[in-house]
Amino acid sequence: MYIKKIVVAILIFGLIGAGVFAYRVYSTFFTPNTSFNNKEAFVYIGSNDSFADVKEQLAPLLTDIPSFQKAAERKGYASNIRGGKYRISKGMTNNDIINNLRVNNIPVRVSFNNQENIASLAGRISEQIEADSLSLLKVFNDTEFLGENGFDQETKLALYIPNSYEFFWNTSAEEFRDRMLKEYKRFWNEDRIAKAKAQGMSPNEVVSLAAIVHKETAKVDERPRVAGVYLNRLRSGMLLQADPTVIYAIKKVTGNYDTIIKRVLYKDLEMDSPYNTYKYGGVPPGPITMPDISAVDAVLNPEKHNYYYFVANVKNFGYHMFAENIAQHNRNKAQYIRWLNEQKINR
Repeated sequence: MYIKKIVVAILIFGLIGAGVFAYRVYSTFFTPNTSFNNKEAFVYIGSNDSFADVKEQLAPLLTDIPSFQKAAERKGYASNIRGGKYRISKGMTNNDIINNLRVNNIPVRVSFNNQENIASLAGRISEQIEADSLSLLKVFNDTEFLGENGFDQETKLALYIPNSYEFFWNTSAEEFRDRMLKEYKRFWNEDRIAKAKAQGMSPNEVVSLAAIVHKETAKVDERPRVAGVYLNRLRSGMLLQADPTVIYAIKKVTGNYDTIIKRVLYKDLEMDSPYNTYKYGGVPPGPITMPDISAVDAVLNPEKHNYYYFVANVKNFGYHMFAENIAQHNRNKAQYIRWLNEQKINR
């Protein structure tokens, strides 16, 4: 009888111990452990982050960090951190959180357009993925990579087709650049290459001309007409004489791309720069900005007409007045000059 009582006691204590253990396990792994009120929160874990870094990010979001650490250690996550962007939903347990941090790296949308130089592009991209601007700038300027893929220091901006793309946040600089090369090759399909050849231009030359078209007019519906003007000039051997190229030349020489120039002066036209299309024939050696796809397609699909000149239309801002000859153009230009003077726009 005495032995029976001992056995019963052992069983009871065993059950109590098992219950306590089960409760601790349940509390550690399966009890909600979020402290924020929003529906969800996001954490960004760097490629080289340690478990301590992860805990630091999670600290404001979790109710019980020690229990999270215990669960992470038991599940092996603490020694196997993976970089990326991760979602933590309200009410998640430690088990849910750890499983999410292991496999549910969320893609981010990376967008860019209209950068005037490769440095500003690097800065724009670094705001959206883990890679910093210096590492991006280094791979963007890689001479060997550029040469192998048909680019140089003047045309390198043409590699990046402005759009929105899906990336993992922890994408490296090299991975970003290499993906952009694939997107470039996808963009320049057989149809676009054939149209470029029909204009007597390479893809890089098309982008260089499209950059001018882009700067000349923000009106997408007017871009094919503006492109037609410049293609008419090229075919007839005329200089492009595009004011945006002069403005870019000034910015490039000074290194200040934030300079705002509303009026190009006659003295500016004398600047000795290969980007000054008042002095040098053909398209510039590289794009003066990152043109929209609509501007590229405008060069590939220009409006056919006999216009060789255009000037801003002061009665319909954003659009232009076009002319077939210099006499008509000078009359249109006089209206624009008069308006500039009335507005006291001297630079």
